[in-house]
Amino acid sequence: MTTPQAHALPGSARRLLARLEMPLSRAFDGVHNPMHHLGALTIFFFYVALVTGIYLFIFYRTSLEGAWESVEYLTHEQWYAGGILRSLHRYASDAAVITLGLHIVREMIRSRHKGPRWFSWLTGVPLIWIVLWFGISGYWMVWDELAQYVAVGSARLMDWLPIFTDPMSRNFISNEAVSSRLFTLIAFIHLVGLPIIAVLAIWFHLLRVRRPRINPTRKLMLGSLVALLVLSVLVPVYSHPPADLDRVPLSLDIDWFYLAIFPLMSLTSEGFVWLVAGGGTLVLAALPWLPPAKKPPVAEVHLPDCTGCGFCAEDCPYGAIDMVERSDERNFKLEAKVNPDLCVSCGICTGSCPSSSPFRQRRPLTTGIEMPHFTMEDFRLQIDVAADKARGAVLVFGCDHGPRVERVAGPKTHTVSLPCVGMIPPAGIDYAMRSTGYSGVAIAGCEGCDCHHRLGDDFTRQRIERERQPGLRKRVPRERLLTVWMKTGDETRLDQKLTEFGKHLADLSGEEEQTDPQESGRREEVQ
Repeated sequence: MTTPQAHALPGSARRLLARLEMPLSRAFDGVHNPMHHLGALTIFFFYVALVTGIYLFIFYRTSLEGAWESVEYLTHEQWYAGGILRSLHRYASDAAVITLGLHIVREMIRSRHKGPRWFSWLTGVPLIWIVLWFGISGYWMVWDELAQYVAVGSARLMDWLPIFTDPMSRNFISNEAVSSRLFTLIAFIHLVGLPIIAVLAIWFHLLRVRRPRINPTRKLMLGSLVALLVLSVLVPVYSHPPADLDRVPLSLDIDWFYLAIFPLMSLTSEGFVWLVAGGGTLVLAALPWLPPAKKPPVAEVHLPDCTGCGFCAEDCPYGAIDMVERSDERNFKLEAKVNPDLCVSCGICTGSCPSSSPFRQRRPLTTGIEMPHFTMEDFRLQIDVAADKARGAVLVFGCDHGPRVERVAGPKTHTVSLPCVGMIPPAGIDYAMRSTGYSGVAIAGCEGCDCHHRLGDDFTRQRIERERQPGLRKRVPRERLLTVWMKTGDETRLDQKLTEFGKHLADLSGEEEQTDPQESGRREEVQ
């Protein structure tokens, strides 16, 4: 069974993406898969570039004669420190472009830029320009032949825009026309102005994201840093010959991550480059609304069942729930209020509500907050509907964005797919085993640190471990509960895990007929 949100099931592009990422998950144990931390890795590489840049600036001379010479000193005479850090600065900057590009493509394929997430997407678009300006201004500071090529090209691009009264290119018609103040200005922009703008832009980008993961895992940070250091030692970065505006550079080693627009301009024109850059920016900014999508129904609050505990507001990954002053006459101070502009209909709030208990006898069953397209009454009905075959069977809760559990349904397996496994109330697990008689319950959610709704997998684990309210009751036999965290398309491995779980349950049943069931205890968790 799937919820009415089944339209959110992964398309072919998403399944292909998941399949491509599976080898990385095997190699990095899922949680440390770098594809799950692309945004955080971009910020980490930014920090590396910032720290190394500060060291390089200590020895940098902001003058026409001193710029190139000081970089050469760092590269050759201080190769053991300045040289390695210069290479690390360059490779960390390139890595930031790679992870930023992958982050954009991945979020787009997974449709995580639409709906209420449009704000993070839109505020992320200017970061692309900021990162590119970081790189371009950095190349200016070396003042070698590549910097000359970049400076002249940048001036031509700026002159195409009708915003300067005097052509910027005049500053680069000869060596005598270049002022040392230029390097002071570029250094200020590169080391002070752009970092401040970047930090503010990142803050805006994450403004509507609750509990953002701004740091990758420690293992991933350490591994990335070591890899960049090794690359810096084995393939150090060198400068071109010093800039000489009296002659045209004949051979240049282009950094295609940052400087691709300049060869493109040489092949076409300044206007074409602005058309591509401006048009691409507008298309990226408009993607959340292309094509227009129908918004699913948002969470609804039922005041008769809301005690104002605030668990739903605390758990909502999007900050879509506020606790406001009570509007009815019940003896509670607060009540939950949903902001429909921020709600993505993930259902995590339903899983966090203490009133979400199928044990309650109310007909129809309601709870403090729930999805109108898949209510608690629907949830209980889906558990009860297979009650006649529940004994000896396994109930599998799945996620619309994880492995497709309906593909592993069978005579001894009943499946229910939800918008997010975080929607499962702990009492629902208890009810399935005690009242309906399932031999075991399996939860198949998104892979670690890759939950489509960011925190659903974490909250589910914490509720089972009783680290988060509402917690799963101690009386629920953990040895009959299986949690599996996988990518979509990994249904074959899910089927294998369920088969093993079925055998494990059969062994337990055999043992319980002979021994005290309280003696055994084992809970299997598969990452």
